[in-house]
Amino acid sequence: MSAADPLLELLVRGPVLPVVTVETPAMGLQLADALAAGGLTTLEVTLRTDAALDAIRAIRDARPELKVGAGTLRDPAQLDACARAGAAFAVSPGATARLLDAAAGHDVPLLPGAATPGEVMALLDRGHRAVKIFPVETLGGIAFLNALTGALPEARFCPSGGVGAASAPDYLALASVLSVGGSWLAPAEAVASGDWARVTDRARAAAALGPRSHAGEPD
Repeated sequence: MSAADPLLELLVRGPVLPVVTVETPAMGLQLADALAAGGLTTLEVTLRTDAALDAIRAIRDARPELKVGAGTLRDPAQLDACARAGAAFAVSPGATARLLDAAAGHDVPLLPGAATPGEVMALLDRGHRAVKIFPVETLGGIAFLNALTGALPEARFCPSGGVGAASAPDYLALASVLSVGGSWLAPAEAVASGDWARVTDRARAAAALGPRSHAGEPD
């Protein structure tokens, strides 16, 4: 994977990729602004509510400098819907043949999910070098990623699922990790109450973990 790969460029824009769920487009825009104020300009809006696609569209239209993607993708129809909404990228918790076939050559780059060495190998065979490892803490955390890296050194990972403020630096210390997925940046109670200052504070602390680079990238 070269430094010019669009998905790679998106994933290394910040050390943490905020993973958020919103109930309205307005909430999505406010949340994106709060994260950006803390220095995180890329975020993943999960497709877990009816408002998700409209929120992605609202953020794209109002804040074109931000990069907003769609998460929890499960089928090709959702990938097409994300493209129509203007998503810069898409993220799936796993990978099916149908989804991967649809993603091949699609305008919206897909970060596919994997949970086993065999699944990572299958994604490598299809040309995917960036892989979401989910749920990473349940799978074994740092030790699991180290084992994967040793066996599959060409793969690059975005671990998600159980990563928090305390463990994020340890994941980011691994050369194979591009960024980590973080839902802790926007806790549900803070979003529901509009406590955007709390979100910004958490984003600022996450951004301070340092910019990612292409160090350790395979030739």
